[in-house]
Amino acid sequence: MNTVSKGHKGEQVAAEYVKQKGYTVLEQNYRLKHGEIDLIARDGDTIVFFEIKTWRTYGTDQIHYSIDRVKQGKIFSIAKVYLREHPEYDGNPVRFDVILVQGDGGRIEHYAHAFDEEQ
Repeated sequence: MNTVSKGHKGEQVAAEYVKQKGYTVLEQNYRLKHGEIDLIARDGDTIVFFEIKTWRTYGTDQIHYSIDRVKQGKIFSIAKVYLREHPEYDGNPVRFDVILVQGDGGRIEHYAHAFDEEQ
């Protein structure tokens, strides 16, 4: 399985995971010219923007290496566009989470509030 296929598989596993946790999935692979957000969901009133990473081996330290400030900036920028396109979420709290998926989907680690714009 190539890297893209593994990534899509991980994103599907993550989407099923958040549904099981009671989130409502709003978008998958929300794309703009300069990037994408893997998954957007609603957790109660909170709009959650997810970065999904699929790894063979991983741990919490990989978040810092794989989602640097440049990547975070792109996610914030894309999230702002999404929120402008969806005025029905105006005033809702926003959160940025990371989900790490073991390559075969056997293990999932969810980091709520993984980063925010104030960092």
